[in-house]
Amino acid sequence: QVQLVESGGGLVQAGGSLRLSCAASGRTLSSYTMAWFRQAPGKEREFVGAIVWSGGITYYTDSVKGRFTSSRDNAKNTVYLQMNSLKPEDTGVYYCAARRGLVPLTSESEYAYWGQGTQVTVSS
Repeated sequence: QVQLVESGGGLVQAGGSLRLSCAASGRTLSSYTMAWFRQAPGKEREFVGAIVWSGGITYYTDSVKGRFTSSRDNAKNTVYLQMNSLKPEDTGVYYCAARRGLVPLTSESEYAYWGQGTQVTVSS
């Protein structure tokens, strides 16, 4: 089992930045891929980005490329999502997820472990 706890959400003005954290426990994550998803009000949950723990390969959806960056801290067993140049359309609940495997898949059904989510609100 992998337990995930997100933090770092909040309210920010358009153009601002936030850094989300996802603390993982329960397993060594060297064979896992960690992903970020988000769900805007009235919309389905969508893939945002992913990082393969071993090697740090990252992958992002087109709408956040160049603005969002994911990283990990091995010592803290934590992944981060640095979000810059935020837009109102980035508003939503952001979820951290984990899957055993080294491929950054984009479908939420591929991820077995989920955090509780953290709210990000970007005002215009």
